[in-house]
Amino acid sequence: MAIVVRENWLSTTAEEIIDPMRRVIDPHQHFFVPDQPFPYYDLDDLWRDTTGHGVEKTVFLQCWQGYRTDGPEELRSVGETEWVDRIASAARADVSKAHVCGIVSAAELRLGARVRDVIEAHAAASKLFKGIRQMAPWDAAAEVMSMDGVEEGTLYLNPKFQEGVRVLQDMDFVYETWLYHPHIKHLTALARAVPGARIILDHMGSPLGVGPYAGRREEVFRDWARDMAELATCPNVTVKLGGLLMPWQGFGFEGSNEAPTSDQIVAAQSRYYDHVIGAFGTKRCMFESNFPVEKNAISYDVLWNAFKKIAARYSDDEQDDLFYGTAEAFYRL
Repeated sequence: MAIVVRENWLSTTAEEIIDPMRRVIDPHQHFFVPDQPFPYYDLDDLWRDTTGHGVEKTVFLQCWQGYRTDGPEELRSVGETEWVDRIASAARADVSKAHVCGIVSAAELRLGARVRDVIEAHAAASKLFKGIRQMAPWDAAAEVMSMDGVEEGTLYLNPKFQEGVRVLQDMDFVYETWLYHPHIKHLTALARAVPGARIILDHMGSPLGVGPYAGRREEVFRDWARDMAELATCPNVTVKLGGLLMPWQGFGFEGSNEAPTSDQIVAAQSRYYDHVIGAFGTKRCMFESNFPVEKNAISYDVLWNAFKKIAARYSDDEQDDLFYGTAEAFYRL
């Protein structure tokens, strides 16, 4: 499923920046090269998007870009770390704009103990390396974007995979992942099996809303909320708040005549954020843009206005956790 960014459509909704002096880290952004299912996105694009809200730092998340084209297969992903390290170096030339301060890379954790060599190569490639994301978004429905080779979403239960996560734990790097809501329970099992691992879940566990999940939003919310509350009992798990505007979440804003307002996002989605923050606490939650993927449905300025409206019910210290402090502490930026 291709993600399409329509700048003219996004410009149909413009808002004044809320709380422009608040310090912000965006802990989840990508860069994409041209000619692929995701929209081209480079440092200049990131800077254009992040200027309004004064984002100070970002964390790059692996997205299969810049891989080496030769050498051992398991080490080819190190090319992405090298590529982003060069972008981060260029970003440091302008102190007034957002700096890429962390890189979360890719590796095959089912290598078990042998993945240590891959992780060491990533760490040698950049001082900004923070950990590994190996994710498992999968569903049997054709309407849902699914990844191959993730054992139908049960990747987290694989003993060799758990061994690989233990290597990350021993090396004091982060394990990051993304999944769909029916598989939250499998991540809970992993967190309990490797209680010393620093685990972070992207996109709030992605409650689905298309295919067989369409028209069942309340039922899905109940199932998702129950499983997220159970995951919250694992003190080694942190959650990124965002990612609900991808097409398979089924909110459908990308199909509207005009781009959504922040008030529309708050009305449709605030209960998801409130549930996660209530379960995990602000010290284990951080807002994320997931740009440019979310840009299929909303502009950066409007998205972060929505986040600021959702966060307004919390104290100033708690808001600082959500927008800056938790990300800074978790990734050691």
